[in-house]
Amino acid sequence: MIPVFRRIRKQFADDNKPLKYMRYAIGEVALVVIGILIALQINNWNEGRKEALLESAILRQLQTEFESNLKQLDEKIGSKEELMRSALRLFEYIDQPDLRNKDSVDFHLGRTIPFTTFDPIVNDLASSGNLRLIKNDSLKQLLSFWTSDINDVQEDEASWKDYRNLAYVPYLIRYYQLRTVRSRATSSNVLGRYLIEEDQSIALNDIGNIGKTKHPEDFNGLLDQPDFEDHLERCYTTNRFATTQCMILRKRIVEILDILNRELKNRP
Repeated sequence: MIPVFRRIRKQFADDNKPLKYMRYAIGEVALVVIGILIALQINNWNEGRKEALLESAILRQLQTEFESNLKQLDEKIGSKEELMRSALRLFEYIDQPDLRNKDSVDFHLGRTIPFTTFDPIVNDLASSGNLRLIKNDSLKQLLSFWTSDINDVQEDEASWKDYRNLAYVPYLIRYYQLRTVRSRATSSNVLGRYLIEEDQSIALNDIGNIGKTKHPEDFNGLLDQPDFEDHLERCYTTNRFATTQCMILRKRIVEILDILNRELKNRP
């Protein structure tokens, strides 16, 4: 294209000899400018194409990560709901002694002891500089809040973990025998939900069961202790609040996945 412009420019310059040099010089400058503009446009197009491909790759990676995060979060929510149901059942046994049964008490005690920790995949796009590549403003905003949203959930989970370790379990050790409770939990695979990956082929008791204690276990005495009711209240309330935070985070994850699915729908 530039050679064509040069021939046209030379023809115009030859028609007027006195202005030939000036026209030639101006023409050369114009050709250089046009060449630069075309090169810049081609370069910008290439860079835009590269960024679009990189954005698509990032969106697909985020889609995979947040699908995994959603699956894990649902498992954690399910575990917390089991814990809360067991706490409520123990409240029933406190309020209605005629319903008490040692096997059931041991089972539900076992489900109130564990704690769950949401440990999601965190793709810190902001620190890597790749957040700028995402064109969808709503998605960009949700992703920028992702780390702080996780922190809120993990802080609530840590609250129960600390109380459990420092107050609840020591109280059960003082007034009951955890050996039987843990054995009951293991044999019924209560603890299976708290593995890194729940796999029915992995049996927690494959290497042996700790058995039952030979010491007296007064489950009625435990349930009649006024302080046990207070500990149970902390067990239920703390995990209920943590579950509420998890449900809020779950809504955010679903929003992110909805946007990602729409963005990727028509991409190659």
